[in-house]
Amino acid sequence: MNALLHLAPMLLALAVPGVMVSTWLGDAKESLAANVEATMTTKAVTASVAEEGYCTAELKQIVRRVAGACGLLGAQGRGCQPADASKVVSLSGEDFNKLFLPLQDRVRIIEYDMAKAELDEGAKRAVEAAWGDRGGASFFFVVSRASPEGSVEKNRELSEGRAKAVLAHLTERFQDPDIERQVGLLWLGEEFAQLQGNFCSWKRSREGEKCDEKTINRSAFIAWIDCAI
Repeated sequence: MNALLHLAPMLLALAVPGVMVSTWLGDAKESLAANVEATMTTKAVTASVAEEGYCTAELKQIVRRVAGACGLLGAQGRGCQPADASKVVSLSGEDFNKLFLPLQDRVRIIEYDMAKAELDEGAKRAVEAAWGDRGGASFFFVVSRASPEGSVEKNRELSEGRAKAVLAHLTERFQDPDIERQVGLLWLGEEFAQLQGNFCSWKRSREGEKCDEKTINRSAFIAWIDCAI
């Protein structure tokens, strides 16, 4: 009996820390779960807000179609030409351009001389800067145009050459085997989605030089798109 009387306080003394530790672990587990849930909620909200910036359903659809029809996602092609553009995007030229208004801070407009498709030094730097602004995205969009001087056929060739000049420079400069699977080309000639003069205020490779509706359409419109497609 005396032994039991001495053992009881000892057992009680051992039990109290155990209960305290168990309680503390339970509280910690609940706190951790709450923090994880809060973090996941915050990330979900952040991702949603980021997508609301420019990843509209319409833009995702266009990116998906260009990716599939114009050289990516296992397709055989290496770009889409003006004859394909209206079918690929299923929008009017004006509506197509409006899709990219929320991308103003990311897009760079690469400018060319009239009737030329070669990149000047400023254009090369702008292409490299745009490529470096990846931010985790996986799809690089190149939309090239021509101003309406000259024949329709010549302007188709010019816009194709301008788009391919961007791809060629990226391939040569970065020697990355994945580039072919990341860059989608859409050349529009003078026939589809001509830019209005207000695009002159966007980031241009010839910043500070004269810009109007003719010069802004001697261009390639380039940006990483990090929408889920």
